Amino acid sequence: MKTTTLLLGAVASIALAPEAMAERGSDGHVNIIYWQAPSILNAYLSSGTKDLESASLVVEPLGRYDPDGALVPYLAERIPTVENGGVAPDLMSITWTLKPGLLWSDGSPVTSADVKFTADYCMHPEGGCAQLAKFEGVTGVEIIDDLSVKVSFAEPRPNPYGPFMGAQSPIIQRAQFESCTGTRAPECTDANFAPIGTGPFVVDEFRPNDVITMSANPNYRDPAKPAFASLTFKGGGDAAAAGRAVLETGEFDYAWNLQLAPDVLARMAAGGKGKPVAAFGSLVERIEMNLTDPSPDLPPDIRATASAPHPVLSDMRVRQALSMAIDRDLLVEIGYGQAGRPTCNLVPAPAVYASDNTDCMRQDIEGARALLEQAGWSDTDGDGVRDKDGKTLSLLFQTSTNAVRQDFQALIKQWWSEIGVQTELRNINASVFFGGDPGSPDTFQKFYADVEMYANNFDGTDPESYLAQHSCDKAPRPETQWQGENINRYCDPEYDGLLAELGRTGELSRRGEIARQLNDMLTKSYVVVPLVDRGRVSAHANSLGGVVLNTWDSELWNAADWYRVK
Repeated sequence: MKTTTLLLGAVASIALAPEAMAERGSDGHVNIIYWQAPSILNAYLSSGTKDLESASLVVEPLGRYDPDGALVPYLAERIPTVENGGVAPDLMSITWTLKPGLLWSDGSPVTSADVKFTADYCMHPEGGCAQLAKFEGVTGVEIIDDLSVKVSFAEPRPNPYGPFMGAQSPIIQRAQFESCTGTRAPECTDANFAPIGTGPFVVDEFRPNDVITMSANPNYRDPAKPAFASLTFKGGGDAAAAGRAVLETGEFDYAWNLQLAPDVLARMAAGGKGKPVAAFGSLVERIEMNLTDPSPDLPPDIRATASAPHPVLSDMRVRQALSMAIDRDLLVEIGYGQAGRPTCNLVPAPAVYASDNTDCMRQDIEGARALLEQAGWSDTDGDGVRDKDGKTLSLLFQTSTNAVRQDFQALIKQWWSEIGVQTELRNINASVFFGGDPGSPDTFQKFYADVEMYANNFDGTDPESYLAQHSCDKAPRPETQWQGENINRYCDPEYDGLLAELGRTGELSRRGEIARQLNDMLTKSYVVVPLVDRGRVSAHANSLGGVVLNTWDSELWNAADWYRVK
């Protein structure tokens, strides 16, 4: 049990800023800019980081991860462990207890019924929950009393901190969402755009893909917080404009995800209005290979679903050749500098979970050409593009609109042309691409392209829920309103079996071994093609105090502690 205790015992207390304000709202207004604009404020209907982070100002989980990855209580009195009696000795359940006296922003009490409802909402069999992997192995949530719930698992769960931990799994109010479950979930616009929450701010107005105005939550549990009476969350534009708005003009106080070339960022920082902050976590820029057929000639219930295999990329040799043609060192040099590292891993950290896979590190154009020949793709008419059985080797490559990503696309298109692959490039407004609108053809979940590029990461330091995203049941499809984390529709019973073993394994070294195997199954089959282990780079104004960059949770995790430097 010692190693299990270590796994369950990474609990810390929150150190509050000594400069914490004496009166709520005393520091006026704060301006935040995310160049990817939020399109919804319901974390369960979008896995886009910009949606999760903007929502985290309003709705909160029972526990969070601090900047070191340790678990800290938020709405809960404490983090349950075996030692304190919150986790059952047989690891079959975890009991959470809310802090007494918590109020929703509308003044009504927060109860265990809200916690249970949140789980039922996400696990609804007719719904499409973007965070379903957080509830992996959960058989039910039982109300113990007004403040306590018991989460039960199908098997012993040495890591029981999937549900209700981190920005990806906040508590939502039962009264507001109880008529919005299952297939109705995307239809409840008022609730999805303005959730009633427990966080430091409440939504005053939400203009999707544009701007959110917020004000201090009058019922926030600390009467002295937040320091800011109001907040503007501006979305859209690009990373360069966001960086300038903080570092050069001082128009904004905080800018997220400055995905900029190193020299560009350095010139902006010389403006003297603010400072960049950076840290490495688990954020990986990668290419996803579509294993299903995205052809517009197919009906919607077939297109990009497992019932229609991809006519080209179902062959691993083609996927491997595409990976071999890429020079990851050059991508890092032009895109991120010291804020990036080439990687072959989907899970690059922590070290215990990081595979020693280095197969992709060396660009091999000749080897890629040979693989395509072996797979039957030859240039029969001498036009520089390979063909097979009358079909041209042509791919649609999509990503979100961003200068670094478009640079990557251009380079990768060139390398792929050198091995005889024709590539059409498409870039989509990030607010739409990551938006999760089931009616849009342009979301990364719907994946109406052959390959796509983006980055995301897992909260906390344990990748179990992240790896669970690639189990067979997590594929986005029409009946889930195109929600789901298994973007490329990968399905391997061996993978699912290993994932189940990870869920019941407590010994840390064995957990690391299994996680590395799962990582390698995805990356060595070239279903996921990692490119860059990205450091998180954001910026804040010199006048904004209390900012602590957190790569293991929402960057806005401690916005209640922000204040204006006098």
